[in-house]
Amino acid sequence: MSYSTIRFEVSDGVATLTLNRPDKLNAFTAEMHGELRDALAGIADPAGGCRALLITGAGRGFCAGQDLSQRQMTDNKAIDLGETIDKQFNPLIRSLRSLPLPVVGAVNGVAAGAGMSLALACDITLAARSASFLQAFARLGLVPDSGSTYFLPRLAGDARARGLAMLAEKISAEQAAEWGLIWKAVDDDKLMAEASGLVRHLATQPTKGLAMIKHALDQSPANTLDEQLDLERDLQRTLGHTADYREGVTAFLEKRAPKFSGR
Repeated sequence: MSYSTIRFEVSDGVATLTLNRPDKLNAFTAEMHGELRDALAGIADPAGGCRALLITGAGRGFCAGQDLSQRQMTDNKAIDLGETIDKQFNPLIRSLRSLPLPVVGAVNGVAAGAGMSLALACDITLAARSASFLQAFARLGLVPDSGSTYFLPRLAGDARARGLAMLAEKISAEQAAEWGLIWKAVDDDKLMAEASGLVRHLATQPTKGLAMIKHALDQSPANTLDEQLDLERDLQRTLGHTADYREGVTAFLEKRAPKFSGR
């Protein structure tokens, strides 16, 4: 399918989704949301053969958040931002987080506002050393959205979450890594090679196991220890019946590299 605001391709089990409005730092529009919705639905479909997803941005930015040039501000007409969030941003984050496969983010430039939220929503996020992260919402009199008030305190702690949200100060990729917001910062010229190698590796791994790792980690903050122990038991019981578990054990005993099928 042809898209105008994103690039999307699937090869050898790896889906690559590139936000493609470089002249606008890949800022979100309603059209982009529609195309992302379509692409993510295809990735979630088992018939598509996707086993890992890489998300990045075209040009010098990852994503600058909402394209404010699409906001028609008048004295007499209020804008229902809640409707925009309900119909566009929340479905995007929910769809991304619920994908039953690993999602790698490669932040190649500024990630601001909902663009930062998108980066935080990925399972493993790498960033170029020249990249930056910004919770820009307070500059507009808004609250961080697209999951940022959920991700920030869990990843960076309450004090840093409040500072990032209220002060709207830009931080570097290396600082984001030090605070636990992302997996790591890498040299600019190595970002895509490292991110591509990582996502290709994940696409060869036991996909159902990785999906259940995601599920267990997502449930952990709300669970008691006893509830989490029971969840681990239930997930392990399910995974014990998979072809990938049998292959993993067999390969270990035969002292060879496993060949996982994602089943």
